[in-house]
Amino acid sequence: MGITRRSLMVVPAGVALAAGTGAPAMAGRGRPPRPVIFVHGSAGSAMQFRVQAKRLASNGYPAEIVEAHEYDSPNIATIVQQVWAGLDERITRLLALTGSDQVDLAAHSLGTFVSQGYLNSSPERAARIAHYVNLDGRPAAALPGGVPTLAIWGEGDPARTVAGASNVYFPGQSHTQTVSSEESFREIFRFLRGRDPHTTSVRRERVAHVSGRAVLFPSNTGVTGASLEIHRVGAHTGRRQGRAIRAAVAADGRFGPVPLHPFERYEFALLRPGEPTHHFYFEPFRRSDSFVRLLTSRPGEGLGGLVDTSDRHTALTFQRQKEWWGGEGDHLWINGQDILNPATAPHQRRVIGVFAFDDGSDGVSDLSAPLPEFIAQTFISGVDLFIPASARGTVSIVAQERGGGITRLPVPAWPSSGHRISAEFG
Repeated sequence: MGITRRSLMVVPAGVALAAGTGAPAMAGRGRPPRPVIFVHGSAGSAMQFRVQAKRLASNGYPAEIVEAHEYDSPNIATIVQQVWAGLDERITRLLALTGSDQVDLAAHSLGTFVSQGYLNSSPERAARIAHYVNLDGRPAAALPGGVPTLAIWGEGDPARTVAGASNVYFPGQSHTQTVSSEESFREIFRFLRGRDPHTTSVRRERVAHVSGRAVLFPSNTGVTGASLEIHRVGAHTGRRQGRAIRAAVAADGRFGPVPLHPFERYEFALLRPGEPTHHFYFEPFRRSDSFVRLLTSRPGEGLGGLVDTSDRHTALTFQRQKEWWGGEGDHLWINGQDILNPATAPHQRRVIGVFAFDDGSDGVSDLSAPLPEFIAQTFISGVDLFIPASARGTVSIVAQERGGGITRLPVPAWPSSGHRISAEFG
């Protein structure tokens, strides 16, 4: 195939099944869509494919047949055989659920190492994959496992290619952006379905059924011994309104589905005995979403263990599935202070996660350089920003996306001594 250069209607609980097949009934003409499995990259999770799953839903894919295959990416060299075996089981289950003969597979970055190895490991495995999407990952001298392949490439070496594939280049898109962008979705949908999507937007539902997992970052191990409260919050203050929805958290971190209103904003409060409450704030859930991940850590472990805490200041973490480019059109204002600049979010570091807190608890901010322990991590940065804590106060958070609009996501000024706060954009 040549080189191209161009820049889940979700089914709620109780979905009808096609008679005699056990597969979700589909409206419209043509064959039903095959199941889609996404394999994330280094330090990734289902979150990278979250918006694409909802775009698939908006184009007729039942939510039940779009899944993510998650794994402990820092240890992939020693567990790859186990990851492949788990993928075997997932494919078998989805084929039985849908009555399909094959699934479609998509992978990003390190996930393309996992997926290409899987496809090349045996003809039997490759035969169960109808299409493979290689997202800004490993080049290849031949089609992996002989499976028809779409390879999407972002900025970087324009000579990268998967031989025999349809290679599409977006030189203006960053590494993670190639997974989440509308342009990538359009190419993926055309490749899987043989036609243009009806929409590249996420179409709103009357009720959004939201589910996911609470996991330890970056291993994707489920959080144990936790419970979850979901609070409706004020759009201008981030403060709680009305009664909480309480959701159980299973041993593997799974929770939901929980019905939420698509015009409201919500706080997800992850509670663990004797540990600080971890608050997660999201933009409104416009439609059902099963790819929500509450990324956390045990006290004193991981990057969270490097965050200085105090009764006097608030600590924040931000995540977006598109790189932050400081000084190149991206802005992230915290109480009016833009924390993104070429030093704190350099283009080449591919930053999608930012920690902001008062380093040293001295009440002094310094945005002239990133915190070295954080910028040394893949896709992460950290900034020294004093954010006063207040029992009744609000932290103003305003993000401006390069080439896009402005999003406001205010949160309460919880003291970092007893609270962790994560804000998810996009």
